[in-house]
Amino acid sequence: MIKQKRIEDYGISIGQLPKGKLNKITDVEGIRVGHCTIDTEESKTGVTVILPMKENIYTNKLVAASYVLNGFGKTTGLMQIDELGSLESIIALTNTLNVGLVYDAVVEYMIEQCKRENVELQSVNPVVCECNDSYLNNIQLRAVKKEHVFKAIEDACVDFKEGDVGAGKGMSCHQLKGGIGSASRIVKIDDKDYTVGVLVLSNHGRLEDLIINGDRIGSRISKSKDIKNYSDKGSIISIIATDIPLSSRQLRRVCKRAGVGLARLGSYIGHGSGEVMIAFSTANVLKLGHKSDIVNIKVLREDKIDLVFRAVAECEEEAVLNSMITSGRVTGYKGNTRNILKDYIEVR
Repeated sequence: MIKQKRIEDYGISIGQLPKGKLNKITDVEGIRVGHCTIDTEESKTGVTVILPMKENIYTNKLVAASYVLNGFGKTTGLMQIDELGSLESIIALTNTLNVGLVYDAVVEYMIEQCKRENVELQSVNPVVCECNDSYLNNIQLRAVKKEHVFKAIEDACVDFKEGDVGAGKGMSCHQLKGGIGSASRIVKIDDKDYTVGVLVLSNHGRLEDLIINGDRIGSRISKSKDIKNYSDKGSIISIIATDIPLSSRQLRRVCKRAGVGLARLGSYIGHGSGEVMIAFSTANVLKLGHKSDIVNIKVLREDKIDLVFRAVAECEEEAVLNSMITSGRVTGYKGNTRNILKDYIEVR
């Protein structure tokens, strides 16, 4: 089991709902997460992949939705997700200028997956999400290549690292070090336990605005360390997964609640920030080439969705804090440095 001190290890408990076994998105059965990190003098970047199931997702599509809270972003694949309400590819996270190269790699991976099953892939909707890591990374080098994407896929596992790894290596959050973070919650429906999980790539916010569990710690850090505040022009990618049977419309409603978690952290969703949420459910599998014209799927009663909303908000808030507290101090491109939350967590 990976040993990283997370936000709850500092005596900070977010929310009310019970957490999953690992308190990560992979508590939703079948999901795996992998990283490949590039760490050189100029390149502080990488790629992170989310594999939504053990099987080939192109032939076993999942119900999905997306929501863009602020659209200063370059994520691919959202148009088809919103039109068809399904996910048919793995999800990759990287930096802004590497989206095209990672997209090509994901296409090649999906082609190879289908060839093994004698499926002729002629169209696929790769989902590649990004945040801009140019403060710490020489982004123009476009360092993430096909081999890094395939290495991340090979690395995919249930108990994955958080912090300054994979796509999170060069990311900043509330002017401290950000990156990859995750959390999960258990929701009881009809006396059965279901799981909601969130994974974030955090790269947003101003230090002065940072709030931890209602405590305006950011303003105290800013004053004590005389840290200058900048405009909010980062981004955050939020990937939400659940085994609760939800329709695409319901999943879009769920996506919007990630914004609640961000607000509780003190984010004001600046003009130059891209807040992109993608949600999928593993409960209903849409088989490619299904023989029947009518597909039967289960969905949650609408008036029972409140706990799911709460779960997503709690997961989002905790996932961002986990992304910060598990990160190490990074000095990167042009000598720029991001300090770490764990050095300031007890600032009074």
